[in-house]
Amino acid sequence: MLESLRTPAGVQRALDAMPYHLASTAWSPRRVLRERTAHCLEGAIFAAVALRALGYPPLLLDLEAVQDTDHVLAVYRERGHWGAIAKSNFSGLRYRAPVYRSLRELALSYFEGYVNLRGDRTLRAYSRPVNLARFDRTRPGWATSDGDLWFVAEHLVGVPHTRLLPRALERRLGRVDRRSLEAGLVGFRQK
Repeated sequence: MLESLRTPAGVQRALDAMPYHLASTAWSPRRVLRERTAHCLEGAIFAAVALRALGYPPLLLDLEAVQDTDHVLAVYRERGHWGAIAKSNFSGLRYRAPVYRSLRELALSYFEGYVNLRGDRTLRAYSRPVNLARFDRTRPGWATSDGDLWFVAEHLVGVPHTRLLPRALERRLGRVDRRSLEAGLVGFRQK
C-alpha cells in the first residue's frame, strides 16, 4: 500500500486525508493504516516508512519548542535539497517541497507557523536526522508491529539539537497577530 503513494507529495496527501487525533499513543505505521488517523509523531513515522518503501532513507527530524510541544518531521532529499512530510493540527506545519539547501533552512521555514495557542513563536531548535533503520536490528518488525513505538520518541528526545536563534533574539520575539494565528488554526481539532 505504501508503494502506491508513489511520491513524497503522495505520502503527504495520504496523511492529510487522515483525521488528526490527540491520544497519548505512539502507533506503528501498520496501526495508523488500520485506524486511519494519526498525530504528529505517528504521522512522521508513517511517512518515514512510506518514504523507505519509495527508496528514500527513513529519516526523522525533531523540532524542539518552548511552552509548546515538539514537532516531528519525516525528511528527505532530492537533488541535494531537503523537503519534509508532517502531520499537524496547525496548517503551516505540514509539507515542505524539497527546495531547502540545508536542514537549518528547512527548520527555519517552520518558524512563523510554529506558535502555541497564545500566539507565541515557540520553535527553538532542530535535531540532526535520525535514520529509523537503526532500529531494524534491535527491534525487528517495529514498522509492522501492532505495538506502540515509544522507543522512537525516547530516542528523539536524547538526540542533540541545534539552536535556531540567539537567546537575545528569542527574548525580543513578539506574538503573531490574530489573523495569522487564526489562519494557522484552520482545521484545528481540540478535544
